[in-house]
Amino acid sequence: MNKTAQLPLRCWAEIDLAALERNIARIQQSLPANIRYVAVVKADAYGHGIHQSVARLMHSKTDFFAVANISEAAAIRELGPGWPILLLSPLLPDEDKYIIEYDLIPTISTENEVRRFDELGKTFGKKISVHMKIDTGMGRVGVWHSAAPALYASIRHSKNLFLDGIYTHFSSSDSDIGYTTKQRNLFFNLLETLQISSKDGLLIHADNSSGIESFKKNSPINAVRIGLLQYGVIPYKDSILSTVKTENVFSFHTRIGLIKKLPKKTSISYGRTCTLKRDSDIAILTAGYADGIPRSCGNRGSVLINGHRCPILGNITMDQTIVDITDLEQTSVGDQAILFGKQGGTEITIGEFSQWAGTIPWEILTSISKRVQRIYKTNLGT
Repeated sequence: MNKTAQLPLRCWAEIDLAALERNIARIQQSLPANIRYVAVVKADAYGHGIHQSVARLMHSKTDFFAVANISEAAAIRELGPGWPILLLSPLLPDEDKYIIEYDLIPTISTENEVRRFDELGKTFGKKISVHMKIDTGMGRVGVWHSAAPALYASIRHSKNLFLDGIYTHFSSSDSDIGYTTKQRNLFFNLLETLQISSKDGLLIHADNSSGIESFKKNSPINAVRIGLLQYGVIPYKDSILSTVKTENVFSFHTRIGLIKKLPKKTSISYGRTCTLKRDSDIAILTAGYADGIPRSCGNRGSVLINGHRCPILGNITMDQTIVDITDLEQTSVGDQAILFGKQGGTEITIGEFSQWAGTIPWEILTSISKRVQRIYKTNLGT
């Protein structure tokens, strides 16, 4: 028996799988009938747990999965065959054979990949489904748009490849509408030049949870990649999908390990970046940056204790965080503190927490460490 699992929790995350399932249903209901749902579950499903999240997504009749690498795809295949899995990142040559073993769809950006995957198909006597990615201005994965026609022709002429989809990725859909429009127009014009449409049976996708315009009438787009939104986090408030009423799936918790009184003018934590302005009651929380609380939250962020916001004092340390509880009427060692989530009708959102940290929700969720136990809530509720 695993005795560690029976120990009291010091820092943990609660993940509401029922809320996830409700979010998926609401997103699906908001999409046009012809739009297919590509669930992006890379980075351990953004820290929510790939096995648990994918199981709910399968139950919710997701059309497609997208991951970053082979190991993530293998985790999905452990749950069952049949669902298409798109690999968003480039493959290393010694990973190619796993395309066959796990029945995966690689992304093609170069002529070299066309040759590699075509030879792989020949070796195994099987046509390999691929997606072609167009770089319309992200500067990362994908063939540069001006070179796309030649690569498209190479894929079409390959005997052992089957073009199943074509896509691009927007670099600034949450911040620069003009540049995003430019990228979208480049993509659409290229599709027109190549005489590609959704009627050809291809999966054509460009937008993620931050999408803006691609669902307009007569658009060639027939799929959308949904990542963070399915977990209740709106990446961009002005996107079409921001109107979908989703619920936060992930909340981050710790506890008070020690309470003490300190006099005015006492300096707090490493570097003495905070000095008390009054006689204070402070609480030492049983979590620090080794658990996923960024050091940059020091002197900027707050936590919820008994439904009240308590400011973080000084630098976050590896295993502890110091907060001011002077204004609380009653607090005890062992009480729960919410890093982000709801308590007593008050909420700290992951967006707010991320701003204190000077980063984005994606990084926060994927940086919460392995020593933070995940507690899964499964009741469907309403």
